[in-house]
Amino acid sequence: MEQQNINKQVNEKPEEKKRPTAITVICVLGFIGAAFAIPLIFYDIARQIGSWYSPYLGLSVIICFVCMVGLWQMKKWAAYTYTGFVGLNQIVLLTMGVWNIMSLISPIIVVGIALMHLKKMD
Repeated sequence: MEQQNINKQVNEKPEEKKRPTAITVICVLGFIGAAFAIPLIFYDIARQIGSWYSPYLGLSVIICFVCMVGLWQMKKWAAYTYTGFVGLNQIVLLTMGVWNIMSLISPIIVVGIALMHLKKMD
């Protein structure tokens, strides 16, 4: 009888955590945004900002992409990493003298939604 219960538990699929629609939309938009940002790394405008900006932009694209993959998989580390990345980006924009409120609105929405669904993440 005990063996039957064990077999039953092994054969049953654990409840899969369903990704919220808002996270799916964020990830799809994040993937598209990262893809569109890749060419910007190589534009002259990026080099005119400073020699450090192209590598920073490249690193930003990689971090964004990795965070979107993590959010897609509902991982807490992705929400925390993206939150830290947003903070770092805001500091960079401030030091460059190009910060404005519009550079904060969409990242804050993403962070808010990600943190709101943190309990559903692994």
